Amino acid sequence: MNSRSSALPGRVQSRAAGRSAVPVLTWRATQGRSRFILFLLMAGFCIVIVRAFTLQLVNADQWQTRAEKRFERPREIPANRGRVLDRHGEVIASSVQEEQLGIVPTRFVGNLAPTGDKKVDAQRAAKKKLEDQKLDELAAILEMKPSEVRTKIYGAKKFFWLARGLNLEQADRIRGLRLEGVELENDFRRYYPYGEAFAHIVGFTNAHEQGAEGLEATHDQALRGTSGQLRVVIDRRGSAVEGRTIADALHGKDLQLSLDASIQSMVYSTLKSAVAEHRAKAAAAVVIDAQTGEVLALVNEPSFDPNNRTKLNPDRVRNRAVTDTFEPGSTMKSFSIAAALELGRVGPKTEIQTAPGKITIGNRTIGDSHPHGTLTVEEVLAKSSNVGTVRITQRLQAKELYDLYVAAGFGRVPDVGLNGATAGRLRQPEKWVPIDQATISYGHGVSVSLLQLARAYTVFARDGDLVPISFVPQPGPVAGVPVISPETARAVRKMLEMATTQGTAPKAQIAGFRVAGKTGTAHKPERGGYAKNKYVASFVGFAPADQPRFVIAVMVDEPSAGKHYGGEVAAPIFSQIANDALRRMQMSPNPALRILPAVALIGEGTE
Repeated sequence: MNSRSSALPGRVQSRAAGRSAVPVLTWRATQGRSRFILFLLMAGFCIVIVRAFTLQLVNADQWQTRAEKRFERPREIPANRGRVLDRHGEVIASSVQEEQLGIVPTRFVGNLAPTGDKKVDAQRAAKKKLEDQKLDELAAILEMKPSEVRTKIYGAKKFFWLARGLNLEQADRIRGLRLEGVELENDFRRYYPYGEAFAHIVGFTNAHEQGAEGLEATHDQALRGTSGQLRVVIDRRGSAVEGRTIADALHGKDLQLSLDASIQSMVYSTLKSAVAEHRAKAAAAVVIDAQTGEVLALVNEPSFDPNNRTKLNPDRVRNRAVTDTFEPGSTMKSFSIAAALELGRVGPKTEIQTAPGKITIGNRTIGDSHPHGTLTVEEVLAKSSNVGTVRITQRLQAKELYDLYVAAGFGRVPDVGLNGATAGRLRQPEKWVPIDQATISYGHGVSVSLLQLARAYTVFARDGDLVPISFVPQPGPVAGVPVISPETARAVRKMLEMATTQGTAPKAQIAGFRVAGKTGTAHKPERGGYAKNKYVASFVGFAPADQPRFVIAVMVDEPSAGKHYGGEVAAPIFSQIANDALRRMQMSPNPALRILPAVALIGEGTE
């Protein structure tokens, strides 16, 4: 008994001790686990803080760039191109506001891939049918083929511009379609109120409002301005949801020209009628202010409409008065005789024997269209005698004649600020043989542009100085570069006036005004020789002759209605242009001056 009783208390004691130890152990284990979990939480929190610090501060630019590439797109804010104005502020070119149509392909049902869910695909098919109907209406508004519109939209993956230059009515109709994936933005289109009249000189812009031809091209940088930039946020479907301006657009500067819109329009109408009357291939005219060198008008016919640039004929776009050359014929005699007068080889009253109306040099014979006999130097120019001109220039050395031509601007590219301006053709005098000097003296074997010829005649309209040509307004009279003495210039001016009263150009006269000028008729070069029945008729002169204000040059290419002399074809055009220009400038005529009775036209001597 004692042994059992003594054993039992020991077990009870051990069990009691085990039961009393369990809570202590549990608490200690829980305390350790809690500390471990807390450590993990604190470590994780520290990692988050470090990561946030890294993303937001250390690598912020990198992630910002990634986000911008993914969700932002740059859009251009177009700059309004500057206007082109005439000398009186009349608008001859401006940019009108229009709209451009952008496409977000991902928003079109037709670009979504099938899901495999019959219900969803059926709903999409119904939406696509409605979408196709709206695309047909869109094509009609844009005047495009429906198949072309669908092909462009359903074949694209990124945003693109479907159409530009939409007017406000078209834009409103497109908005009315409520077509998903269509965006309209403001745009500008170049508009030319005078159309064909200014086409060659002002030129035009391309589809991106950049100067492509004429003064639009040469002054493009100033006119264009600088486009602004807009960054738009794109949603997952490719639509712009918001935007922010990065840089504002700087609009282009206005360009004021020396051209006179009323004179330019009048010259264009006159040339167009003349080309039709004479069934000519082409014609051109240049009007220059003799006091300032400002170009008041420069016209070519045929012309083109710069407002419709979809199909431009390169032959019509070419600025013939500046880029094309022709043999000037007898209009060059003024410079040949001026050279002889300047060097003292002849005087205005020096007699020149032209009988029997022809002269032979080497194996070539040069003749006049009408025999004249003995003529003074004044009469040689007034009656346009080839033989008389050759005999006068035989008193000159080749380089002496060449030097005056060069001083008058021939053989050099005129500094007029227009692309394509040509130097013409004037060979070095060392390469001339006697027959070359003879033919060059009356305008064969040399080629010039009409603008060169008009500018050269400012030497006679002024006191012997060559004035710079300008297409921008000048503040007042401009000093020129001396070419011949004032005495020689006045002597030739008198001869040129005689040409309109006693010589080859009576049809150049204007009632109430004295005019001066010279006719030119030249066979056209062809296959190493000259075409028998193709001519260039020209006239260049100035008015009034006593106080020259305008220098006007006219060229008619291949007149084919039965008349081909410069006095018959080009001189009347000069008369119409000068008459109208003088009255537009409100210059009062002299009632005592009348048009002299018509005399039989004396044709220029031809080779």
